[in-house]
Amino acid sequence: MAPKTEGMNSTIGEGSSFEGKFYISGSLKIDGKFEGEIKTDDELVVGEKGKVKTDIRARSVVIAGTVIGNIYAEQEVRLLETAKVLGDIVAPAISIQRGVVAQGQIIITGGPKRDCKKFIEESYGGAAAARPVDKK
Repeated sequence: MAPKTEGMNSTIGEGSSFEGKFYISGSLKIDGKFEGEIKTDDELVVGEKGKVKTDIRARSVVIAGTVIGNIYAEQEVRLLETAKVLGDIVAPAISIQRGVVAQGQIIITGGPKRDCKKFIEESYGGAAAARPVDKK
């Protein structure tokens, strides 16, 4: 399933190259090459031919191309079958299709930003209960 493109505010088209800071109020689709810094309060889509080297901060992120950098999303990250990601992903929800190639940590927050390790340990019965017992 290809990412939706109607309603995109801005596009870095195939064959284009952009270096620098890109802060946008609205959505952005990248089909070309981008290196720098990206932040949007809406959706960011990296198309199948898109190549991005940056940390991404957005409401939602759809990756079909190549990303080198960390991805931080307020709502969700979708990795389509042609996605290649080298970096950490932090989001409340993540979907990964068969065929994706990725390396990095994935942190699923399940909702609002929180300290996931602390939340899980407390759910188990507190931080002390989560530590392994030293057997001597």
